[in-house]
Amino acid sequence: MARDIGAFVASVRGYMRGVVPEFMVPAAFVVLDEFPLTANGKLDRAALPDPDFTTSTGRAPRTPAEEILCGLFADVLGVPEVGVEDSFFDLGGHSLLATRLVSRVRSAFGAELGVRALFEAPTVSGLARVLAGAGQARAALEPMARPERLPLSFSQNRLWFLNRLEGPSATYNVPLVVRLTGPLDQGALQEALADVVVRHESLRTVFRDYDGTPYQNILDGEEARTTLATRAVTEAGLDEAVASAVRYAFDLALEIPLHAELLALGTEEHVLVLVLHHIASDGWSLEPLWRDVVTAYEARLRGAAPGWRALPVQYADYTLWQRTVLADSVAPQLDYWKGTLAGLPERMELPTDRPYPAVASYRGGSFTFQWDTDLHHGLARLAREAGASVFMVVHAALAALLARSGAGEDIAIGSPIAGRTDEALDDLVGFFVNTLVLRTDVSGDPTFRELLARVREVDLEAYAHQDVPFEHLVEVLNPERTLAHHPLFQTMLAWQKAFELELPGLQADGGLAATGTARMDLVFSITEHRTSAGRPTGLAGVVEFSTDVFDQNTVEALTERLGRLLTAVAADPDMPVSDIELLDERERELVVSGWNDTVREVPGLSL
Repeated sequence: MARDIGAFVASVRGYMRGVVPEFMVPAAFVVLDEFPLTANGKLDRAALPDPDFTTSTGRAPRTPAEEILCGLFADVLGVPEVGVEDSFFDLGGHSLLATRLVSRVRSAFGAELGVRALFEAPTVSGLARVLAGAGQARAALEPMARPERLPLSFSQNRLWFLNRLEGPSATYNVPLVVRLTGPLDQGALQEALADVVVRHESLRTVFRDYDGTPYQNILDGEEARTTLATRAVTEAGLDEAVASAVRYAFDLALEIPLHAELLALGTEEHVLVLVLHHIASDGWSLEPLWRDVVTAYEARLRGAAPGWRALPVQYADYTLWQRTVLADSVAPQLDYWKGTLAGLPERMELPTDRPYPAVASYRGGSFTFQWDTDLHHGLARLAREAGASVFMVVHAALAALLARSGAGEDIAIGSPIAGRTDEALDDLVGFFVNTLVLRTDVSGDPTFRELLARVREVDLEAYAHQDVPFEHLVEVLNPERTLAHHPLFQTMLAWQKAFELELPGLQADGGLAATGTARMDLVFSITEHRTSAGRPTGLAGVVEFSTDVFDQNTVEALTERLGRLLTAVAADPDMPVSDIELLDERERELVVSGWNDTVREVPGLSL
């Protein structure tokens, strides 16, 4: 509902800007269910709520550029947060502050803008388009004419090939586990899941091949109807039941890429396990998926079908758009990646507990960690000072940690980017995420602030060239082929999006679940948590690691050192990276005294 209100307010504000001068556009809009009236039926002006001139409205940042601009706007204006559709001038900006903001934008993005640009595009979203819009804009994503056989997207092609090569497995499962407390209507939930499958073509697609070439075969709603398998479990057996459910192995040629199980602990205690295959979804898909489940369940409780707005496009439209419109931008961007990744080592030489096997087993372990509110505040403050994002601060810290841990000075880290570069994709379930190779030079013993500046430049350049599918990049660069490790990088840093779990009449708690697999050596997945006003409240993380090469205690120690490094640089970012203390007291004692204890008793004999 808040999302719809924000969009409505943004549309009204946009309309006003088209009919009156900027200074006459109201500074705040208040949406009411109804107007308060006096006993005589007239408007009760005294009962109208006071407008909030500081609360932002509209959608969250969709791109890294928008995220950085939101921080710059807020910093210059001295407000806690700014939404992407909030006007700089609505929030108290004026020409002097506009000059300061333009200067900050110039430093952060290396782009020259006049103050006029801010007056003509006074919102974060508008200014982001100006920054990215040099030259002709590409065609927007719209419904496309469907060929007889729908091709797969570039990312889907790789997963289809791996599925054929290795057979069905849980390696590319995307699970969502939700504990539901209260009176659950299982029939309504079953119907709601069926509604969601009908709504998203990606969830009712099977993957067939013709003469060895895969294609998408979209089933009709009745043929694709999902079954909610229900079984009773005890609290003691719950973890094992969840672990079994999330390791479901899909036959992509015959089964839709959604599997649902309901584990019944009692009449008012259930655990819903939804498992999607990555070929039809990604981490960013879970929010629109759950939002649609909620909408459909609420409608089915009333005995009605969900009355949602039709999706503007489907995933098949995206795959065709990717191969036509996006293809035009790939060639020049590919030149950038060829130059940037030239001479990249075949594998990061990070010390491991065991040698790499000839063929990776994809078996993995995982654990969680937390960074508290104080550290989050410090990282946000450092990011704002550097014209960067919190992700960039953590990226710089991880690069420094890997270098200090023996991985060398040429650090390549993979990072998924949402890939939803067109607004029409916001509410779709599908595999849009692309993977960027972020290569950082850690040489020369930089201070952390200097390293952060390098990382910010690396990341911004990567974001500007994100249209090249990772799979295509691997084909073109053609690194040494091996089944032992992931190509181009073996460590990933993923920034996850937090969203609220709810279901009408029930308490809903949960999130992602471990599948016992690992796609590469190390994956650090981090979720930022903030208040509604945008204030940092901490970061939650999950580390997934390959048990082929790492023991859990090794990776836990590495993660603890990452936290210590971040704490140190939040307090003093001008410290040289080589001077940052990474070891805890026990480890330091071991290094200083334990390993250097060379005292030996000498026999009392004459020489």
